[in-house]
Amino acid sequence: MSAEMKSQDSDNDSDYDQSDHMDEDEEDFCGYYDNDTDDLDIDRPKKTDDPEYFEYELLKVEDVERLLNEDVEFLCSCLKVDPHLAKMLLQVHQWKKEFIMERYKKDPAKFLVDSKITPAVKYKSAPLGVQNTCSVCCRKLPSDYFCHLSCGHVFCRECWDNYFQVQILQGVTSGIECMENNCHILVPEDFLCRSLSKPELRDKYTKLSFLDLVNTHPQLRFCPGPNCSNVVRAKDTRSKKVDCAQCKTIFCFGCGMEYHAPTDCATIRKWLTKCADDSETANYISAHTKDCPKCHVCIEKNGGCNHVQCTKCKNDFCWMCLGDWRTHGSEYYECSRYKENPNIANESVHAQAREALKKYLFYFERYENHAKSLKLEEQTLSKITTRIQEKVMINSGTWIDWQYLLDAAVLLKKCRYTLQYTYPYAYYMEKTARKQLFEYQQAQLEAEVENLSWKIERAEITDRGDLENQMDIAEKRRQTLLKDFLEF
Repeated sequence: MSAEMKSQDSDNDSDYDQSDHMDEDEEDFCGYYDNDTDDLDIDRPKKTDDPEYFEYELLKVEDVERLLNEDVEFLCSCLKVDPHLAKMLLQVHQWKKEFIMERYKKDPAKFLVDSKITPAVKYKSAPLGVQNTCSVCCRKLPSDYFCHLSCGHVFCRECWDNYFQVQILQGVTSGIECMENNCHILVPEDFLCRSLSKPELRDKYTKLSFLDLVNTHPQLRFCPGPNCSNVVRAKDTRSKKVDCAQCKTIFCFGCGMEYHAPTDCATIRKWLTKCADDSETANYISAHTKDCPKCHVCIEKNGGCNHVQCTKCKNDFCWMCLGDWRTHGSEYYECSRYKENPNIANESVHAQAREALKKYLFYFERYENHAKSLKLEEQTLSKITTRIQEKVMINSGTWIDWQYLLDAAVLLKKCRYTLQYTYPYAYYMEKTARKQLFEYQQAQLEAEVENLSWKIERAEITDRGDLENQMDIAEKRRQTLLKDFLEF
């Protein structure tokens, strides 16, 4: 914490009664955690019980090429088609082998038309003579200078070559269509490679085509980590969390962005787009400093904990809602829940716009606060490592004795990460009983995370049992929220 602020002990603030601060329609959820931590499983969850467990394997490029070739060979063997056609069908239909075999065996001609490989009606061009005119370059050339796709549209080889060069340089490979206007027949790989005159562009096409093959495969995704060549192969669809062992990047298999549970991929895209659009407004209103609610001195937060004490007037308050910390233990549900105006539908357009901005800023500020706290927790981890080294040097325990502090710091980071993404989730939720339950669990987790953050910053070797108990409570709160609201 900075010279302008410091945190204050809040061990006793985590045990509180929520019932006085819940509406009548929320009373159904009052008993959800009535037994304090008795409802939390003491043992660590098994892999199959972990809501974030995702079975996958990391493959090298050569392994992926072999895997894709096996699928192509399998389809060639079953349907008696050439490899180029098999590859096109797999790519067009997202590698659904059973679907392709069923449709192809039922009606091959119709299926190829639906796949944009052959035309419904072939174009009848004029018979080629000794010399013909290309409709693109308008040159008269011998008949052996012309070629066409299954659609029947004829162009000279040089125009095909130039067309393919432009497409490849623009990064297009698998979706290249016929040159003819409004003709959507796809170009086969063998036809394209025969037409290309530059070997370096053939190599570029091969590399780009491989990228497209992986990107269209539902079970494969490139690791987005910097300079990482791994490809992730999913083995199930229970969750989407991938932790690359090579580059240590944690990302969502579904969209390739940072892992964002419990928020789904479509929602997080909407949220990030909105944050980008409204970033200047949010940054202007949600500043990095706040005034003490009692003496109004300017305070800067540079620690992860939200429990702040003003060094000037010794006032303890919550960084997020500026409420009195002494009563905050019973108000966490109110702090993390946005209170909508029930009559906003009857207000003017301007009033509704202000209310919409107010709601967005409420969630954005809390989302950003946890993002900033995550960065500050990295400093805490560095301080813990230094502290452990000092303790070991003076023979006050061994590295093993102090390992629990590092484990606690890692868990705190995991919990804050989950909390950060609960706010986009809550922002887009409809106001129903399910949202009330979500906000209640969110507040429970928020309170336990703040207690954990506080205890980590002040832990000594004699506090090990208390800190490990707090770690267990925080992790079980996180697991409970994800089990109830993480959607696959």
